[in-house]
Amino acid sequence: MEKLLDIKNLQTSFKTSAGEVHAVRGVSFYLEKGEALGIVGESGCGKSVTMMSIMRLLDGNGKIVDGEIYFNGRDISNVKEIEMESIRGNDIGMIFQDPMTSLNPVYTIGNQLMEPLLKHKKISRAEAKREAIKMLGLVGIPSPEKRMNQYPHEFSGGMRQRAMIAMSLICAPKLIIADEPTTALDVTIQAQILDLMKELKKKFNTSIILITHDLGVVADVCTRINVMYGGTIVETGTSEDIFYRGKHPYTWGLLRSVPNPKDDAKEKLIPIQGQPPDLLNPPVGCPFAARCDYAMKICIQKQPPQFEAGEKHKVACWLCHEDAPKVESPIRRIK
Repeated sequence: MEKLLDIKNLQTSFKTSAGEVHAVRGVSFYLEKGEALGIVGESGCGKSVTMMSIMRLLDGNGKIVDGEIYFNGRDISNVKEIEMESIRGNDIGMIFQDPMTSLNPVYTIGNQLMEPLLKHKKISRAEAKREAIKMLGLVGIPSPEKRMNQYPHEFSGGMRQRAMIAMSLICAPKLIIADEPTTALDVTIQAQILDLMKELKKKFNTSIILITHDLGVVADVCTRINVMYGGTIVETGTSEDIFYRGKHPYTWGLLRSVPNPKDDAKEKLIPIQGQPPDLLNPPVGCPFAARCDYAMKICIQKQPPQFEAGEKHKVACWLCHEDAPKVESPIRRIK
C-alpha cells in the first residue's frame, strides 16, 4: 500500500510561564491511502497536539521543534502559511470535538459549507450551493435545502456533527482527521455518526485518523491503532494486535478499565493508579514507569526503543527485551 501520511520524529513544544511543555516527544507513524487509523490514550497524552501539528493549527506559543511531516510524498512541516491554507480543507479535512464551538454562530450552515468550495475550487456560488445541498443530504440531514438557511443553534447536536462531517468532506480531501467526533453525543447518535464515517470512507476511499479515548470506537472503525502516553507512542499495531495481543502495560491498563457486558455486574473495573508524567520535566526513561506494576530499574533510566512484536506490531517497553522477565498479560477478555 502507498503511504499518504508519514510522520518522522515529530516533536512539539509549548512555551509557558512555567517553562517549556514537551507535548509531543519523538512521534513517528504512517497512514496508508484508504486506511483508518485510531489514536488512543488518556487526556493530555499528545493525541490532539500531534494532529494540530500536522494541520499547523498550534496556538501562538506552540512550535514544531523537530521532525518531518510527509503528506502525499511532500514534507509540509515547514511550508509557508499560504501553502498550508491551500492544503487545509482541500487535501486534509478536520472534524473537531465540539461542533458548537467550531461552527460560526453568525453564519448559516449553507454559507459555512460553501466557503471551502469557493476558496479551493473554481466554481460559481450557484454550483457551490448545489454541492453543499447534495453533501448535506449525503450525511443524512433531512430537507437539506431548507437546512442550508438555518444557523448552528437551530441544529441538534447530532445534526451539527453531521454538518461538520459534511464540511470536512465537501472538497473531497484525501485525509480526514476526526478529533473525538462522538464525545458530546448520546449512544444512539454516536453509532449513527460512526456508521456514517465508515460508509463515507468506503464510498470515497478517504483515509481517516480517528482520535479518541474510547476503545470501543476504534474497534468499530479502525484497522490499525496507535496507543499514546506521555507524548510518545508506546504501542502500535492492527486492531487485533492491540485488543488480543497487546504487550504494553499501559495498553493493558486501558483495556482493564473498559466494562465488559459479559462480566458479572458486580465485577469492579481496574483503574490505572497514579498521575501522567509532568511534561514540563519529562522523565528520561519510560513515561509510564512511575505507574507501571512491572517497572524495572532500566525503565526509569532509559527510554525503551520500539521492539518488533509482529509484522505491524511494535511496542516501546523493556518487557519485550529478550533478557527481560516473562510477564503474562493480565487481560482475561478483550472487546
